[in-house]
Amino acid sequence: MKKLIKAILVWFVDKTNLHHLIEQVKEAKQVQNIQYNITNNGATFYPEAVVVNGQDKTKIAIGNNTHIRGMLSVFKYGGKISIGENCYVGDHSRIWSGESVTIGNFVQISHNVNIMDTNSHELDALERAERYVDLMQNGAWSDKGNVLTAPIVIHDYAWVSFNATILKGVTIGEGAIVGACAVVTKDVPAYTLVVGNPAKVIKTLNK
Repeated sequence: MKKLIKAILVWFVDKTNLHHLIEQVKEAKQVQNIQYNITNNGATFYPEAVVVNGQDKTKIAIGNNTHIRGMLSVFKYGGKISIGENCYVGDHSRIWSGESVTIGNFVQISHNVNIMDTNSHELDALERAERYVDLMQNGAWSDKGNVLTAPIVIHDYAWVSFNATILKGVTIGEGAIVGACAVVTKDVPAYTLVVGNPAKVIKTLNK
């Protein structure tokens, strides 16, 4: 009897695509939770998007017609993320903030990009080890301690290609392009193309 009931259930689920419907409901609920917990002026979030901000709407603001597939994460000790209108953040890209990340309008961020305005850990080895133990035992830190942070600004019309990394304190100028796999440690002038590790200007672009 149990085998018959199981067979009927399997048939029913298969015929009605019930597992797909359940997955769609879960995804819709996840997107709804994300939109509820940020300042959102009409952005589109996809099921793979992740937002970590302690459910504090003031920490992340997203502009109209921006599409988010990646992760937006604000550290408990501080940080904020602002993304303008008509932007794109690709899948598996991560924007992590311990101070501030400000992104203008019409900015395209490809997949697997890392943007971090913080070192995340201390430079001193002993202090880093002690704080790591504290992190694992007590959870995210409310105080920054000696972790170094500096704002990141990405101006309008910039394009950050796949696998690129943008580190703390960097400003990307208007219309600039960060090439694939580049590691950006210094400011990028407007309308230039930078590539490499560390990233260097190889071309001036037309405005």
